Amino acid sequence: MHGLVNRAIQCFVLDTYGDAAWEDIARRADLGFTAFEALLQYDPGITEAVMKAAVDLLGKPRNELLEDLGTYLVSHPTQGAVRRLLRFSGADFIDFIHSLDDLPDRARLAVPDLGLPRLVLRDHTATRFTLECHGATPGFGYVLLGVLRAMADDYGALVLLEYQSLNGTMETLAIDVVEAAFAQGRSFELVTVSAGAS
Repeated sequence: MHGLVNRAIQCFVLDTYGDAAWEDIARRADLGFTAFEALLQYDPGITEAVMKAAVDLLGKPRNELLEDLGTYLVSHPTQGAVRRLLRFSGADFIDFIHSLDDLPDRARLAVPDLGLPRLVLRDHTATRFTLECHGATPGFGYVLLGVLRAMADDYGALVLLEYQSLNGTMETLAIDVVEAAFAQGRSFELVTVSAGAS
């Protein structure tokens, strides 16, 4: 498992539940260390041990924790780079979801060995979609669900989202865009101009 994934879990726990919770999880998972290196590769069993320890300590269902992690990756102030990467994908939420097929390739430009799962968006109407997540570690669909919820809020869209199924290594999410411009989204500028620029 890529270190960035483990590091994201670590930062999520630290920022949401505090240092003591993370230290307890690291101890329960028998890591032998308290900080993941973002650019290293780790055995998938380590990630699984951390998730099991987090579920046990925090008393939340695994899928709920994974969805919270996805929301955190977009909405927490420390994760601005992830939000910027995703907001560059479209002017509104529907543009954004139509760009998801390209997300793994865009992520590989920044981190060549990250290896995100293949995403396939299927249009059923102009506002109803399913998103297939192929080849991921089971549960990645819940992280993606949290990301989509946070991005809908970011764009100001009213969206109904549902985790539909796990079939082998494919997870399917249902997306129903009730109103694309329901509320004012968070401010976002594609270009930042420094104060001294003319």
